[in-house]
Order: sequence, then structure tokens, then C-alpha cells
Amino acid sequence: MYDDWRGFKEKQLSSEWLNKLKETARIARGNILKMTTVAGSGHPGGSMSSVDMFLTLYNMARVDPENPYRDDRDRIIVSHGHTSPGVYASLAAVGFFDITPALHGFRQGGSPFEGHVEKSVPGVEWDTGNLGQGLSVGVGKALYARLSGHGFHTYVVMGDGEQQKGQISEARRLVVKYGLNNITAAIDYNRLQISGKIGEVMPQNIKEEWLADGWKVLEIDGHDLNQIYEAFYRATHDDKHPYMILARTVMGKGVSFMENDEGFHGAAVKMDKISQALEELGVDNDIESLMEKRKAGPPPRFKNHPQAYPEVLPGEPIIYGVDDLSDNRGAWGKALLSVADANLGCEGFRLAVFDNDLAGSVKTAAFAKKYPDNFFQCGISEHSTATTAGALSAEKIISVWADFGVFGVDETYNQARLNDINKTNLKLFCTHSGVNVGEDGKTHHCIDYFGLLNSTFGWKVITPADPNQTDRVTRYVLTQPGNFAVIMGRSKIPTVTDENGRPYFGEDYQYRYGRMETVREGENVALVAAGNMLPVALQAWTKLEMEDIRITLVSVSDWSDFHEDDLKMLASHAHVITLEDHNVKTGLGTALAAAMIIAGYTVGFTKLGIDNYAASGKPDELYRMLGIDAGTVATRVGAVVAKNLKIGC
Repeated sequence: MYDDWRGFKEKQLSSEWLNKLKETARIARGNILKMTTVAGSGHPGGSMSSVDMFLTLYNMARVDPENPYRDDRDRIIVSHGHTSPGVYASLAAVGFFDITPALHGFRQGGSPFEGHVEKSVPGVEWDTGNLGQGLSVGVGKALYARLSGHGFHTYVVMGDGEQQKGQISEARRLVVKYGLNNITAAIDYNRLQISGKIGEVMPQNIKEEWLADGWKVLEIDGHDLNQIYEAFYRATHDDKHPYMILARTVMGKGVSFMENDEGFHGAAVKMDKISQALEELGVDNDIESLMEKRKAGPPPRFKNHPQAYPEVLPGEPIIYGVDDLSDNRGAWGKALLSVADANLGCEGFRLAVFDNDLAGSVKTAAFAKKYPDNFFQCGISEHSTATTAGALSAEKIISVWADFGVFGVDETYNQARLNDINKTNLKLFCTHSGVNVGEDGKTHHCIDYFGLLNSTFGWKVITPADPNQTDRVTRYVLTQPGNFAVIMGRSKIPTVTDENGRPYFGEDYQYRYGRMETVREGENVALVAAGNMLPVALQAWTKLEMEDIRITLVSVSDWSDFHEDDLKMLASHAHVITLEDHNVKTGLGTALAAAMIIAGYTVGFTKLGIDNYAASGKPDELYRMLGIDAGTVATRVGAVVAKNLKIGC
């Protein structure tokens, strides 16, 4: 059970609580200064202007310091994550942890108390710092409250400068569209940012913008604890509207020489002024002893909280015959619906699918029609959707986002990176990737999907070769934890067959993440094809066989992780040639060559792929222009074979 007062149950603060919060705020401001001065860096100004809201929320919302990860808790998202000193001081005041380690370990290498809020600290819900993403995170949490049936409330505290970010407007509209009245935003309106006054840096009508998108706005004194409480009470108890609380505050509140000085936005109080600042707050000056404790090394990190991943039934595979000319995107859409049929209705199972005005193209339309309560049409708002879907995936739910590659990867890399940092479980399915997109032209040819996502530490990229493998990959990805990106083209492609003419990825096929498939046995030279370039490679292989040249043909679907046995197999050849519908500088060839060198293998190596932006045209035309069509590949491979035979002689 939560404490009786939690959840903003009473209309007003009691006098006891008012006095307690005032005293706690005074001490918290002192702790903010101690943290930042001992560290010699940080953001004390905004922390001191936000701390009254932080303390009200962490004391009054339905959170539990004794059990901070309970599933029905309210979610408090701090979007302006640089105010971490205020967050840590407030969480400690409520009882989530002892304040002392934060005071001497703030921003110290190895300490859990980092410069921007981190969810490795109990009570922190999301690693934020990339301004403008917090409201999108809150949308994901509010959706989880609805889909899980827990009905908790989500609070998002934001800075005023970050209102200049366009992603916030995307999130605002989604809240109103889906009636997410269980979310409340609060803005620390101190009217200052790094470069000066917000009205001079970028003029903006913050209040009017929120009103125009359908929110109720409450203007308050952000340092009047009664007004703060009453605003949150009103917002929490109105189930018809979402609220934004515009809290007028003072940067550096509580210390005379800091107030309304943007210089303290991102700079700590120097040692020669800290005594005066702490004296004005009536707080003991123990800076020297904290400095000594810092010399002993960082405080220990908190125990990791394992994130539960829902159990998912994979459903029955769909088999595509040799005469079935289909596309990978169609196969993924059918597999999604199959998995949904196998699980929705099972107790405790939750699934959400996000779309950005492309359901017909990315093949989620059938799912949307059958399961409308689990489908979220977000319009053309990819940045917010990427964050919202990611934040939702961090809960006990399967979160799926489908988009074109150039939007789902290129346009939203920053959001993908933050999802990786937060160790989410997002399932991203991107169609219309590579120059396989064809006539849409170079602006829509996503040819850097692997290069971008591989620069993170957690995302795994999979490029299935044909509809059969796409079906198995989809079922695998939906049943496994972690961030996965399944990358597909646009065009219809033939079913890949074995040498007996049967579907290679057919009834007996078992998908194994991280393993290559030897589709044709050969010798001397190995042609390694990525994803839906395998049908092209097969055509090239057939041409070569007709010339009595038999090479090994290998299919690679998983570019992020290579198995030692597969590297050893490739190294048994004199030469390896990679073929990919990707920027040849940063794709499969580069990753595979590096992996083989690191493993100690030295072979001849050739990379075939996209070496320039392509024009509009049919995929076959573009492949020919780029030198990765079957005929050109066969010629290139044949030349390599001839050279190796000559060397062998």
C-alpha cells in the first residue's frame, strides 16, 4: 500500500506538510550547491528553480522509496536532465537513498550520480539530457498505464528553453489525440537559458502553443508550494484534459548573487563564494570534508534492477513456396498478425504497434484493422514516435514501430541512441531500405542503416533474405529482449531455394541469430550476400556455374554479431567478396573484414555495395548502374577467381 497522502488526495497541503516541504527545500538547495561545487561543474541554477516542483512530486505522487520499481507506481520523468542535482537532492530527501554519496560523488568517474539523470539511480525513470524528449517518454508511460490497466499518472517536468524543440509539439498532439489525460507536464519557467533570456534566444509563445494543441494551462508561482500542490491536484483529478503547469521560477532561487543569473545555468559556485551561498541558505558548510571523501574514490553503484521481458508465443510459421513472388515487408506484416493472434487474449500479454502514416506501405494495416486498440497512428511525427515507442518498450509490454528506413533510422538516430542508452526493448521494422526503394530516389534510399545503428552498443541489425526468412526473423525478434532493427527493401523478390529447388528457409529451417547460411557449397572464393541481395547473388552464382566456376555462396542476415565458426569457414577460402545494398564504406564488408582481422584471419577481400547516391529508377536499373546487378557481380567474381587461380599456379 502507498502512504495515505500519496496521489494528491487532498485539495490542499496541510500546514504540517507545507512547513516540512519548505524546510526540505532549503536543505535541498544547499545540497545542490555542495554537489556542484565539490564536483567543480554541473547545473545549479535550473536545479534550484525546479527543486520545489521536484520535492512536491516525489513526496506526493504515488511513488514508493521502499519499492521504487513496483509496476503501478506513478512515473516522474525529468526532461531537463541537467537538473540532476535537484533530482538527486529531492530523491534523497524522500528516502530513496542517502544523500552523502551524491554530495561527494556527483559527476565523479564511476559514480552512479552522473551529470544528467540516470535511471540506474532509484527513483529516476529515464536517462534524459537530450532536451525535448521527455514529453515523448511520458507519452509512452501514459500509454502503458492504459494498456496495463494500472491507471497510474505520469508527470513530466521540463525546462522552458527546451520548448523550442519541435519534438515536443509532436508529443503534445499525440496526447490529445488518444485522450491521455493521465499525463501532466510542468515547465520550469525561469525564462533563462545558456545564451541569455529565452525570449531573445528564440521568441516563443509557450502558453499559447500548448493551448492551441488542446491542453489546459495553469500558470503558477513555481516557488509557492501551496500553488504547486494545488495545480498538480487539479491536473491529477481532471480526467477530461491533459494539463501543462507553467511555473514561474527564479534561476538560482535562494542565493542572492545567483538569482536570475544565467551564468549559473551550467557553472558551479566557486570556492570563494560557496560560504556566502550556504550561509544565506542557513546550511552547514562541510565542503572540505566532502572534498576529502571524494579523494577516496566514487561511491558504489546501486544494484542493477533486472527488467522483465514478457513471454511471447512465436506462433506458427508461414511458409512461402517457390512460385510465391512476395516481398519481405508483406511477410513481416503477416508474421506480426500471426504473433498477435497467438498472444493477444492471453492473460497479462500487452502489445502496441506504432505507425507514421505508412500503414499500407509498411504492412501494419491488417493488424490495425483487427486490433485497433493496440495500434497507434502517430502521423508524420517520427522523432516523438521513436522515443515514445522506446519508452513504452522499457515496460512489461511488446512495443513495435514500423517505418521506412530513412525515417526509422536516419531521421531518428538521436532517439535510437537514447533508447540504446536506456536499454529499451524496441522492435523496429524498416521497409523501403537501400536503393531497392527504387523510384523514390536518393532522399529515400536508406543506405546507412547498419553504419548508424552499429555505432551504438546494443542495437542488433537483421536483414532477412526472403519472405520465408523474414517470417522466422519476425517471430524471433518479437520473442527476444533487446533493441532489434529488421531492415527490408520494397520490391517483390523470389523465394530462395536450395539446389534441389525447395525453399531454402522452408519448413525445416531454424533461424539462429548471429549465424551465416551456406546456401551453395564451393571452393576458393566465397561470395557473402547480405539480406535481400541474396537473390541477386544466386543469379550471379548460377551464371558462374554455367561457366564451370563454382564458388561458395553465403547468406548473412545478422550484421551486428559474427560467430567464430563462420569466420573460420570464410577464412578457409582464398578470397571473400561481400555484396550489400548499403553504403560500402560502413556496411557488412567493413564490419566483416574487421572481424576477420581481429580473429587473426587473413584473406583476399573485396567489397561490393553502394558507392554513391543513386538516382530514381527501378531497382534492377539502379543495381546495374551501381555495379551490383547479377551480371556485373558474376563478372567481378569471375575476375577474382581467375586471379586467384593464376596466383595458385
